[in-house]
Amino acid sequence: MTGVVASGLTSAVSGGLDRSVGAALVGALLLAALGLVDDRRSVSARVRLLAQLLVAGGFLVMTGPTSGWLAGGLFLVGLVWMANLYNFMDGSDGLAGGMAVFGFSAFAVAAGLAGEAPLAWVCAGIAAAAAGFLCFNFHPARIFMGDVGSVPLGFLAGALGLVGCEAGAWPSWFPLLVFSPFIVDATVTLLQRARRGERVWQAHRTHYYQRMVQMGLGHRGTALSAYGLMLGVALSALGILRVGFSLQCGIITIWLFIYLILGFLIDRAWRRHEATGAPRP
Repeated sequence: MTGVVASGLTSAVSGGLDRSVGAALVGALLLAALGLVDDRRSVSARVRLLAQLLVAGGFLVMTGPTSGWLAGGLFLVGLVWMANLYNFMDGSDGLAGGMAVFGFSAFAVAAGLAGEAPLAWVCAGIAAAAAGFLCFNFHPARIFMGDVGSVPLGFLAGALGLVGCEAGAWPSWFPLLVFSPFIVDATVTLLQRARRGERVWQAHRTHYYQRMVQMGLGHRGTALSAYGLMLGVALSALGILRVGFSLQCGIITIWLFIYLILGFLIDRAWRRHEATGAPRP
């Protein structure tokens, strides 16, 4: 998966390297190096978190967001959370790779329409590299992403989302909506585990996509279902970029209701699954 970041660097240079885009890619490379070490020799959670905070902080200092210190602190937390939640969601064949294809493709289209060539080139390069990876990662997977791929991709989703906001390529809600299939699953699962008093930093199998796999949909069915959701979100986000604010709010609200309904249905099906004592695959 280092090839994904390398492809992004090549595409950025081809399109005319931009400082903010370059800073995001350098940060991703540093996190990929840390992930490679972690995949081979386990690195403690504290060291990983510290490194992620330093990389995210360095990116924010280099790019200089104009929103003030409070917003800067929120951006810092958001970047680290994006890096980790993408890693959390990399637990089923083809899922994280598919999110990269749909998410960064949407970024590329939006940046291209806004005339932000360096950003469009790098996002298109990441999406293309992720599509190549997906050919071998779709079920039954022959290669896997690991920390070396998932953490940098999550960081890039957040960092390039901020770059696009600062450049005026898209409003702040756009990257959140585009990557909402991962953001919603990971965040809601974390909050649910915290509410139950569980150790949220420990490995588990209670993400919504993990429940779908265990309830019989399998890796292939779960990935295909997620692709439909990702495609719908990406197309709707692109479709409302140039419409009025009221309509944008309306579409975003509709997606919130869709996620609430999906979560309710999966939670109910999961309770029935546990009540029957069905074996977990």
